[in-house]
Amino acid sequence: MNKHLLTSLVGSISLTLSAASFASEDGLAVTMNDLKSGQSMGTIMVSSYDDDGVVFKPNLTGLTPGLHGFHIHQNGDCSVAMKDGEKVLGGAAGGHFDPEKTDKHDMPWSEKGHEGDLPALFVDNDGSALHPVFAPELELDDIQGKAIMIHADGDNYSDSPEPLGGGGARVACGVIPE
Repeated sequence: MNKHLLTSLVGSISLTLSAASFASEDGLAVTMNDLKSGQSMGTIMVSSYDDDGVVFKPNLTGLTPGLHGFHIHQNGDCSVAMKDGEKVLGGAAGGHFDPEKTDKHDMPWSEKGHEGDLPALFVDNDGSALHPVFAPELELDDIQGKAIMIHADGDNYSDSPEPLGGGGARVACGVIPE
């Protein structure tokens, strides 16, 4: 998908969600921490949206401007883990949440990929992320106790040419309360 088209799509979705009235303003607060420094980058409010999916309302700072891969990971643990003899920041979170065992990274609105595949997170030029993200294929009950991960790079919603959308390194992580 064309980068400009994707940016426009994310912006349109964000504006639509910003104008919508949410079913529950309460939600669950997730503290997101920078995986290098351990410092808080802010919070993401996670809530059900009229039984039609889950809304993620970020209030984050300190991120690189642009689009970032944004996913639910299978384990509620943001600590370092070893993989192939190397330390991976946030590695204990495991891979993308994939209860149907599709083993495929896909569009966030598709039933053919990981349930943890979310729309990309948009970060403004000042490093803040404030635009809501809507995930129609999720239910809040299914992701409680799982990790939310922000990656260094964008997401092409495919395993090609890069696996897992090309999101790259894990830069921020938080655990959704149960």
